[in-house]
Amino acid sequence: MNKKILGTIGVLTVFTLFAGGYETVAKNQKKAIPTVAVLQYMKHPALDAINEGIYKGLASEGFHKGRNVKVIYENAQGDQSNLKTMASKFDNAGADVSVGIATPAAVSLANTVTDRPVVFSASTTPVHSKLVKSYQHPGGNVTGVSDQAPLQSQLKMIQTFVPDMKNLGVIYTSSDDSASRQAKQMMKLAKKAGIEPKPYTISSSNDLNQTSKQMVANHQVDAVFVPTDNTIAGAMPTLIDSTNAAKIPVFPTVDTMVRDGGLAAESINQKKLGVKTGKQVAQILNGKKPKDIPVGFIKKGDLIINRSQLDKLGIQLPDKYKQAKFVK
Repeated sequence: MNKKILGTIGVLTVFTLFAGGYETVAKNQKKAIPTVAVLQYMKHPALDAINEGIYKGLASEGFHKGRNVKVIYENAQGDQSNLKTMASKFDNAGADVSVGIATPAAVSLANTVTDRPVVFSASTTPVHSKLVKSYQHPGGNVTGVSDQAPLQSQLKMIQTFVPDMKNLGVIYTSSDDSASRQAKQMMKLAKKAGIEPKPYTISSSNDLNQTSKQMVANHQVDAVFVPTDNTIAGAMPTLIDSTNAAKIPVFPTVDTMVRDGGLAAESINQKKLGVKTGKQVAQILNGKKPKDIPVGFIKKGDLIINRSQLDKLGIQLPDKYKQAKFVK
């Protein structure tokens, strides 16, 4: 009888130990699923395309959203206070990697999440924004992918469409550091090419209607350049209403902004940019340190032309661009 009791106790003990061990393994397996937190500055097609590309890039490296990687997503809707709150949420959640789509989101994350990896996507001038120390050697817990557009090629393309251009309007959001720097770079290039740049700034999308009408009044400009500017990208129809009424073409740097009424762009494919970002995130999840991952670039822009805008503005398609990619 005692032997039976002892035997039963022994079996129960083994079972308990096994069950406890299994539970520990199960917990560890559950904990092993990494978390990627994505903070998007605001909603518009370009940033949405980047977000979509990030998951595609992760999947190409074996990390599938909802299966073996948990994704937390927040959209700040262009509100700086939202950025700070959401960045703190990611930090408190202990996300394995935090991703900021557009410079404001990336800067907010970099200032908040200081002891875990941060990856930026679509920061035009990450060194100037103090996200990284240098492109080749980021040097801290932050790396990412820049959306710097090929401005020299962009200017030559504008001149091909508007060969008699004397004045180039450059419109951008003054508080957007990346857009401001890109705008100033384009103005410098235009001046060097013998074209008079005329800057126009807005502080929010509410200013765009009045400022754009002022810009095109009495044909003060022959064409308009828009840098990679999140605020204007989210309000392109307002700008295009003003420029179309004056028959003045708009040349943005982003493909989605061409679809929204820009005439043409030597643009960075936003989804490809997101894919490249996703691959960087995967490298970090696989153990690589941000400081050892150089800042990524999309080296060649895609020429994209809005065919319906050609017709609306009465502009002839240059022969050299007849094989370009068109949107209606």
